[in-house]
Amino acid sequence: MKIIYDPQTDSLTLILREMAVKESDEIREGLIVDYGEDNKIVAIEMLDASENISEPQAFLYEIKKQKAAHKAIA
Repeated sequence: MKIIYDPQTDSLTLILREMAVKESDEIREGLIVDYGEDNKIVAIEMLDASENISEPQAFLYEIKKQKAAHKAIA
């Protein structure tokens, strides 16, 4: 998973899987969901990100505690 903020276009993209995009839907104004060949979500893009996020250039990544042990790769 990768998060990209582009200050020139003021867009924030959350890439869930590295895969070619087959189809895109604007589910709300400025919120676009990209789908792969398997019709599963590949990415989510937010336009005018600075209007919706207080600090689009900074983010916190958090993994909720789970019963099974998981190791985060830094």
